[in-house]
Parts: sequence; C-alpha cells; structure tokens
Amino acid sequence: MITGKEDAANNYARGHYTIGKEIIDITLDRIRRLTEQCKGLQGFLIFHSFGGGTGSGFSSLLMEQLSADYPKKSKLTFSIYPAPQATYAPVLSAEKAGHERVTVSEITSSCFEPNHQMVNCDPRMGKYMAVCLLYRGDVVPKDVNEAIAMIKRQKHVQFVEWCPTGFKVGINYQPPTVVPGGDLARVERAVCCLCNTTAIVDAWARLDHKFDLMYAKRAFVHWFVGEGMEEGEFSEAREDLAALELDYREVQEDTVNTEEEEEY
Repeated sequence: MITGKEDAANNYARGHYTIGKEIIDITLDRIRRLTEQCKGLQGFLIFHSFGGGTGSGFSSLLMEQLSADYPKKSKLTFSIYPAPQATYAPVLSAEKAGHERVTVSEITSSCFEPNHQMVNCDPRMGKYMAVCLLYRGDVVPKDVNEAIAMIKRQKHVQFVEWCPTGFKVGINYQPPTVVPGGDLARVERAVCCLCNTTAIVDAWARLDHKFDLMYAKRAFVHWFVGEGMEEGEFSEAREDLAALELDYREVQEDTVNTEEEEEY
C-alpha cells in the first residue's frame, strides 16, 4: 500500500501534476517489483474513480507511465463515475431474494435493459459493436447459448453490419460471493456485461454540453491552472472527446444508411 501526506483535494491537476509527481516513481517501482515476480505478465487491471483528484488525475498519470513502460501489455480500467444512482443485475437485497428469478435467461436479458446500465443511456437506441458476458455460479454453456439466441431474436438488440455475432462469453463456476451479514442476497448465478455500443454518445453529448457551459465562463479553471495545468489542455481534451463522439455517430449513421439501402 502506498500513501501520501496530502490528498488531491478533488482536483485533477493536483492529482496529476502536483501530488502525483511526488509518488509516481515510488508507485512504478512497486509495480516493477510485482511484475518481476510474474512468470508471464498479461496486463494490468486498474480500478479508479473519476470523482476525486487522485482517482482521476493520478490514475491518468499512472496509465500514461504504464503505457510507456509496458507498451505491449494490456491495460483494462474499471472506472467509478459519480452518479446519483446505479442499478445492475442481478444485485438483489436479502428481502427480495425469494421473489426474484435469476435464471440464465432472465439475468442475460436484464443486461440489455435500459435501467440496468451503469451509464445513463438507452442501448436500444444504438448499435452494439461488441458484447462480453461474464457468468459466475451455476451456469452451463447450453443455457448461455439459448439465452444468447433469444437475445439475437430481439429487435432492440442490434449489431453493426461488420460484426454480426459480437458475443464473447466467459464462465466461472465459482458462485458469487457476498459479505456475511450484508444487505445483498446470496444468489446461485450472476452475470456482468461489458459492451461497446454507439448509444454511449448520448452520455458524451451531455458531458460535452455541461463542459461547454462551464468553460465558457471559465468556471474553476484557476484551480487547475494553479496546480500546473495549462489552459490549452481543456480545449485539447474537448476536441478529443468531440472526435470520439463523431466516430461513434459515424458508425451509427453508416449502419442506418446501410439498412435503408437494403430496404430500398
């Protein structure tokens, strides 16, 4: 465990430029020692938040250094985004456990429902480019194949033309673990869905709009500049996100145009 004497005060620039610079070398040295003990290093799993200065600023600095030091290794990030609420399946309370169905078919269908997304967007309005379903517990391949076949027959779950299959599946027969005495119920099986869908552009568009309103008034900019960040980095970041949003919209529009041509 690595700790510092100061926090980043919910400031990205402080976590990236000020406090981050003080502990990045120590952090990389600890990581290097761990990697040297690995017989076959596959990559890195990074869990961080977007809300705090350490989770956002220092994590971005760390990922930059990992990309430079380990360019050929995979990096997979799990980001916690500030939100008033987040729901996903099949997290059940102990009180409701006896009234909920957690069959493979049910939990698989839940992954594609709008109210079970970790981001506020409607996947029914977009096109999937890839879907990864990670099952745990009492799950057999036959039930998974039947559940996926059922999903493919639904009109609101659509894939881009150049990736018609799109499903990758993983099964871990170890059942989900719960904390003894906790609020969550013990279930026989669970599934986590990781997907890439064009519907995410709605969330990016909202983020862009809010940023534009605040940056137009230079709100809070001085807190970042005061920690070593250049104001031009705000414009660069905005341009990068706009380019990413445009790429996804082009994929969506290309798919729609292709469908219209086929109907014609």
